[in-house]
Amino acid sequence: MRDPAPWQRKYGLMLMYACLFGFMVQYMFIDHAAGISVLISVAGFYSLYFYAIKGRLGGFEPWEGQNKAGWFLLAPVVLIAMTYTLFANNLFHTLNMLALPICIAMQTIVLSRNSKHAWYHATFLQDLLRHCFGRPLAYLSVPFGMIKAWLPSRKSEKESVWGKMGKVGAGLLLAAPILFIVIGLLASADRVFQSWMAGIPQWFNGISIAEGIVRTGFGIAITLYTFCYLWGILFPKVIEVSQTPQELSEESAAVSKKFLIDPITAGTLLVCVNVVYILFAIIQFSYLFGAANGFLPNGVLYAEYARRGFAELVAVAIINISLLFPGLHWIRRSGHVGETIRKGLLTMLVGCTIVMLISAYGRLSLYEEAYGFTQTRLLVHGFMIFLGVLFIIAFFRIWMERMSLSKAVITTAIIAYLMMNYMNIEQRIVINNMERYERTGIIDLEYLGRLSTDVVPPLKELQAKHPELVSIQATIDRIKSDSGDNSWPSWNLSKYQASR
Repeated sequence: MRDPAPWQRKYGLMLMYACLFGFMVQYMFIDHAAGISVLISVAGFYSLYFYAIKGRLGGFEPWEGQNKAGWFLLAPVVLIAMTYTLFANNLFHTLNMLALPICIAMQTIVLSRNSKHAWYHATFLQDLLRHCFGRPLAYLSVPFGMIKAWLPSRKSEKESVWGKMGKVGAGLLLAAPILFIVIGLLASADRVFQSWMAGIPQWFNGISIAEGIVRTGFGIAITLYTFCYLWGILFPKVIEVSQTPQELSEESAAVSKKFLIDPITAGTLLVCVNVVYILFAIIQFSYLFGAANGFLPNGVLYAEYARRGFAELVAVAIINISLLFPGLHWIRRSGHVGETIRKGLLTMLVGCTIVMLISAYGRLSLYEEAYGFTQTRLLVHGFMIFLGVLFIIAFFRIWMERMSLSKAVITTAIIAYLMMNYMNIEQRIVINNMERYERTGIIDLEYLGRLSTDVVPPLKELQAKHPELVSIQATIDRIKSDSGDNSWPSWNLSKYQASR
């Protein structure tokens, strides 16, 4: 049996580092807006992660999971974390609070080969949930057991150096939260004692009893979850890792044979749907090119035209997606001619959907030309482009059966989300509205004043180019006054540039 001593020496340090990480996170995030603190926290977590799995990557008992996918998924983690340092868009800061942990969990699980499913399969979600919630709860007793093992015992008189260090570390670990609360209480109760504490870094000044308890609890919670999450990576339950993605794909295909639809039934359905979509696409073409030249249907306003276009887009896209995936996987094969008809009908379905996307895109452009550019409207534009790319991928999947559609869709979704983060959408809003102002002489400065500091540089450019817009300076001042926390954990390049 392999000697576990080299690993056991790291467990205690892992717990101590997790504790340092937990209290570092609470210091940087409680009462501070997210900024460079996110990048520092992610770097801290990965330092602890790679320290924990160092023996499993290339040396002691190497995993098979150190593959390209694991390292590829590290790129979105870094890029999303950097958005908090580079930009100030509140919408994407909020969305990234969910996207960043998901990407981190995916990357660490794939790199350590702790999933029996490929990362682009729907069944991977089961492993993701199990590893993020089930295993940390199951291993919650481990750190407490380690602390108990470090406490003095009468069974052995002689102790190793590591045993003594472990006991010291356990004492410090137990004392830290107690001292934090006690000193905070004393500083709040006695002004003289509080003045004595002034010579120490002022961590406790101005902190109430409730805040001290919240900070301590948050730090302990982050410590326990981080350690138990890493412990689950080091000691996962026994899973079958011998299956390749191809074997999993064949296995899922075998299961899906139970639900195959008769090709005649499916063909009839697709023909009926496509006839309707072709008629609708013809109408869309006539309205699309007519609207592009300023000829809208009688009695239809720009706003109504755009709103109906987007509603149609959502409804049709959902219907077509719900038809496309069963059409690819749940129709029984019926020879060369039958397969050609099936692929032709699915291709027609994709083509009609793309026509509708183009029509909706043109309608929204008309709406923006009439009423200006906002964040929601640009996000809708991006969503339509994303749908268009997905349907183009689906077109290739129809005729290239070996292509993995789920893998292509997930990869495209990750890239699209990163592009939306890095295109600096609020700055693009100002630039587009500047160009519209050149054409129409109309600009909504009140709306622009509600955006983040990302818009300050283009607003200054607009101010220099059009000094007649005297209210621009008031807009810039209002944005700066609403920029929020200026402490160092919240440092942000966008806020820094705006303050210069």
